[in-house]
Amino acid sequence: MKAGWWQKAAKVGRAYFWSILLWVWFAPLMAGQETVRLRAQGVDMSYWKMLLIALAWSMTGATLAPPIFYIVRRYPISRPVQWKRVGGYFLGAIPYLLLSVCIRSLLLPPFDPTTGQFLHRSFDSFVGNAQLFALQTWDYSVMVVAAHAYEYFTRERKQALESAKLQQALAESELQALKSQLQPHFLFNTLHGISTLIEVDRSRAKEMVLKLSSLLRTVLQDGTADLIPLEEELKFAEAYLDIEKMRLGERLEIRYNVQPGLGQLLVPPLILQPLVENAIVHGVACSREGGWLAIDIRRVEKGIELSVRNSVRGKGTPGSGLGLENTAARLKYLYAEEAGMDFAIGLEDGCGRSEGHGVAVGTIVLPALGTEKPEVAQEAAPARSSV
Repeated sequence: MKAGWWQKAAKVGRAYFWSILLWVWFAPLMAGQETVRLRAQGVDMSYWKMLLIALAWSMTGATLAPPIFYIVRRYPISRPVQWKRVGGYFLGAIPYLLLSVCIRSLLLPPFDPTTGQFLHRSFDSFVGNAQLFALQTWDYSVMVVAAHAYEYFTRERKQALESAKLQQALAESELQALKSQLQPHFLFNTLHGISTLIEVDRSRAKEMVLKLSSLLRTVLQDGTADLIPLEEELKFAEAYLDIEKMRLGERLEIRYNVQPGLGQLLVPPLILQPLVENAIVHGVACSREGGWLAIDIRRVEKGIELSVRNSVRGKGTPGSGLGLENTAARLKYLYAEEAGMDFAIGLEDGCGRSEGHGVAVGTIVLPALGTEKPEVAQEAAPARSSV
């Protein structure tokens, strides 16, 4: 209860502080203007006395501005236009005028410019302050317009912030949905591979199950993270390829070409796995002769380039399944236009073997986030070949 009272008092105090600051700074200019004007008429007027009068006028506006802003915040003129409120603000000039005259009479006694002296307060001097009703009505109108402008600006900014938070929450929820789709997709394909091996080699199928359990543990650990070190992603890709190597045997040749020093750069988890899986399913497993798969990672001008190349024989195609669609969607949510994914089919594999074989290349370019370690000679997945 006390905390709420202090918060309200502090809020009112801040409102009056800014009101006084915005009104009082204009008083020296008003005093200088009136001093010059009266001296031009032959009246020897002291600048300091005119400054007192100007300060009294400014403090009157500074005193009445916060209540007007409060009323406008509670009862703004919004669309559709509420004409009762419009009429109420027009009629509000009358009580503003009365309050302005009272406050100004209390702050400073009447002043006689011909003698340059302050006079005693009286009913006539009170009425004399009311004779400047046009100027005071103008002050009231400016305050009402300024209060509405401030209110509209505050509401627009609040709505923009709320909209941004909603968009962020929506993007995060959609990103989590994409992850939840990707993991079962990977799991089902791997289980299918294990099921095909059970009837042929039970011991190897058991070993694959153990490796799969290790992979799933890694997925659960990194499931809530948006970014992980590249070396962890490479370890996951290696573990996945170990399973595929057990299933395909000598039909699968694996090559790594990872530029040293990039292991600590941050990448989205499971960003390589859909590319690798696509290369296995559509490029190697569907071919009786098997094929090769190469993972190339290097530093480029725009950031870091992750490339998965694979041979395409017979009826093999690059593929464009759910995993790849989700990968493109994840890149869009995480990096907007700063990241990109591209696929192409060529006729050579980079090692001289080009005749009769197509090559599918999936490339992802990401911003280089994190810390590079160029002094490290070897990373988690150094350049090597596995046959």
